[in-house]
Amino acid sequence: MIDEVVRHPTAKRIRLSVDPATGTARLVVPKRAALKSALAWAEDKQGWIAEQRARLPEPRPFVTGAAIPFGDDMLTLHWEAGSRRVIQREQDRLLASGPIETLGRRVEAWLKRQALEVLARETAEFARSAGVAVSKVSVADPKARWGSCASSGAIRYSWRLMLAPAFVRRATVAHEVAHRIHMNHAPAFHALVAELLGQDPAPATAWLRQHGAGLHWYGRSS
Repeated sequence: MIDEVVRHPTAKRIRLSVDPATGTARLVVPKRAALKSALAWAEDKQGWIAEQRARLPEPRPFVTGAAIPFGDDMLTLHWEAGSRRVIQREQDRLLASGPIETLGRRVEAWLKRQALEVLARETAEFARSAGVAVSKVSVADPKARWGSCASSGAIRYSWRLMLAPAFVRRATVAHEVAHRIHMNHAPAFHALVAELLGQDPAPATAWLRQHGAGLHWYGRSS
């Protein structure tokens, strides 16, 4: 089953892919290609699509007993009956009560708040070192990028960086802050990232390449 068909103005050929972050089967069709024949071609690839989806990470819903990575720590989610809706961390446990049907949303909201606090603090730290200003820090849930820096000075991160090890998160922050000076990926940019970070960012990049897609499956039930 094809979930998404994209008419791409510069595509040279038909392409079929399965997004490792969502499981979406995407068919890219050149602007002038016949859609009917492209869809027929994709229908013959259903076995391949099924194979790719079988390799995807298992969904990891936020339910009681769930293990949730949190920087360099691992938190276990505990829910018990009660009226308090506040999520609270107690050492290596994440404590919750309130309506069980809203537990997942409330845990995600807690993680987003933690992400904004930590990422804003680390952005300010690296911005001071770089001698630049950052106008705004925000978090969202993009599927393709871990961070972005606008020419206005606003930086946006994926809140799911809080599920990654601290060295990965900090390397991403250094990367985006460095874009306040170099809005490209030239050698000078990469040198500045390493200087701000105080170490080679390559291991963090490799970690995200290998494990990043799996972070998108936390909080998902299917």
